[in-house]
Amino acid sequence: MIINSKTMKLQNPDTVPYLTYNALEKVPFIKHGFSTRLGGVSKGIFSTMNLALNRGDNVDDVMENYKLLCKSIGVDFNTLVASSQDHNTFVRNVTKEQYGIGITKPKDILSVDGLITNEPNVTLVTYYADCTPLFFVDTNKKAIGLAHAGWRGTVGRIGKKVIEKMQDDFGTNPQDLICAIGPAISKCCYEVDKSCADEFYKLGELNTEKFIFPKENNKFIVDLLETNRQILISAGVKEDNITLSDLCTKCNSNLLWSHRATKGQRGTMCAMMSIV
Repeated sequence: MIINSKTMKLQNPDTVPYLTYNALEKVPFIKHGFSTRLGGVSKGIFSTMNLALNRGDNVDDVMENYKLLCKSIGVDFNTLVASSQDHNTFVRNVTKEQYGIGITKPKDILSVDGLITNEPNVTLVTYYADCTPLFFVDTNKKAIGLAHAGWRGTVGRIGKKVIEKMQDDFGTNPQDLICAIGPAISKCCYEVDKSCADEFYKLGELNTEKFIFPKENNKFIVDLLETNRQILISAGVKEDNITLSDLCTKCNSNLLWSHRATKGQRGTMCAMMSIV
């Protein structure tokens, strides 16, 4: 399988495929990957690579999917620490003490949409099926972060909150961050109603004309990736250090899980990143 992307690469396409960012591949001390809907053992509407334990899939199949994906990316299954996403903006600093949380151990905090760490061999895991993944790598302090930015998390500025948490806990300078945004449902496909658009208009200090586009019938197109890009820049990240995915999840629903494309009959993808 070949993808049409200038920013991402499809790894191991014939076995257990996953996506990497060209910009993040240049960072020598991390491993990262974004899963696809292919290469797993799940069946039915979850076929084949589903990483969600809360959608009714067979638990043994999901565990096998994790093991297959970890082997493909080159991270240890036993080092995974997962988020507990509910579209809020809480960011958690995790260590080896949290190994297995949300995967092989119960979730111990009910609202976690961002994870950060500066410990080697702690693999952060966050989940997606149209929402926007945010990757953070502090090239100076050697710390990393992942965040799940749905529309609520985006207007809640979760990207800024991850950076602030990394500043507080690790002494991160935002100018040292390399960031990547997506894959997510993109401006070609993300139509919302007025009540949702109004939440984006509240980000008035940003250039809303670049991410909110009115349509007829009181509908709007919103560009989640551009919104998050502007939030990261406003938090001090260098514009040249931010990469946006050019893969829309809905347009590429043969490769990526999309909640809208499947009308909710779907599995779930994950982002993984660790310090090596």
